Amino acid sequence: MPRKGTRKTVAKAADIRTVAALAKVSIATVSRTINGSPAVSDRLSKRVWQAIEQLNYFPNTHARSLVSGRSRLLGIIVENITNPFFPELIQSFEEIAVAHGYEILVSSSNSDPAILTTCVRRMLERKVEGVAVLTFGEEEPVLDQLAHHDIPMVLAEFRLADPKTSTILLDYTTGVHEAVNHLAQLGHSKIGFLAGPHKLHSAITRENDFRTAMKAAGLPVETAWVIECDHTLRGGVAGFDKMRALGSRPTAVLCSNDMTAIGVLRAAYMSGLRVPQDLSVVGLDDIDFAEFTLPPLTTIRLSRIDLARAAFDALRLQAEEPGNAKMQREFLVSTSLVVRGSTGAPPAGV
Repeated sequence: MPRKGTRKTVAKAADIRTVAALAKVSIATVSRTINGSPAVSDRLSKRVWQAIEQLNYFPNTHARSLVSGRSRLLGIIVENITNPFFPELIQSFEEIAVAHGYEILVSSSNSDPAILTTCVRRMLERKVEGVAVLTFGEEEPVLDQLAHHDIPMVLAEFRLADPKTSTILLDYTTGVHEAVNHLAQLGHSKIGFLAGPHKLHSAITRENDFRTAMKAAGLPVETAWVIECDHTLRGGVAGFDKMRALGSRPTAVLCSNDMTAIGVLRAAYMSGLRVPQDLSVVGLDDIDFAEFTLPPLTTIRLSRIDLARAAFDALRLQAEEPGNAKMQREFLVSTSLVVRGSTGAPPAGV
């Protein structure tokens, strides 16, 4: 026997006229309120937003952009979405953007200039108001597209001679020096470095900071113990295997990012080495996974929240103060060492 239908009548979705009627204002006032017009008083604006919330009304963002001439859309291009650092960064950027009335469009370049070109084209097609290019790689050839279309940009560790471009400077130096000094104080003098791919200017900066920190600590840099990897788990495994195959190996390894360091933890375990009793390991980034490895990873923290806030603030200033020659164009994000269980004194007699 067929079941008796229980379908309920669905209430008609609210529209801008319904909102205007409930708030007892004109449709034009509702439209101006939604688009952030200063012509609407605080009293009327409050009434309109209360009606919008009560009716669960969702403004048509496409229509709003046509009326206001603004998309309220920001782009963010990251290097590699499979590295947990970047989803965490995107999440922080989105939370800040949404809180300020913006939406975001996300793309990942995968360190490939051809893919980056496609990412930029998508941003232009969607009429973004600004783009945070946080790929840490070789961006200059394709970024000309954004500059040509007069799109505000913020770049990580990269400067362009363009008045609509801002730069986020990442102070790896502080964190790297803290890490090297921490290892030296534990008694390590044989310290290796698993570098990131040299096509990324951030990887070169981190390696240079390591060399400078070792010199400042009075420690020699063993050339054979500085090995280029690819910033992945497998890269960490492969890099450590190369290091272990040498005639002698370091008692501590500092890695260019956490993914590499976690790969080293696995490679050390598979080769019968104990961390930190036989080998100390330090990462860089402090991704959420870092405190859940065994042992928990000592790492150099690069705050995704601070990086996301700097990126958003740079784009917001470009939107609110166009043409201001005195506008802040450089933003500094620092690093710091987080000591956990993957570092300890070197083995006795080594």
